[in-house]
Amino acid sequence: MTAKNFRNLELLTVEEVATVLRVSRMTVYRRVHSGELPSVHFGRSFRIPASAIEAYLNPRTTSTEPEEKP
Repeated sequence: MTAKNFRNLELLTVEEVATVLRVSRMTVYRRVHSGELPSVHFGRSFRIPASAIEAYLNPRTTSTEPEEKP
């Protein structure tokens, strides 16, 4: 990736994500460690991309098959 791709990248702290989602910091840490929330690890701290929060809150359905009706 080039530097241009990183200019609009917004990284949030665990505290900021917890505030936005209105959950505890421990809940955010659990989601990060389980892989539900992608993150970047800097030393002893984590940064979560804002786009990951949007994807977490607006999951897309992966099923392409229509539901069968009885």
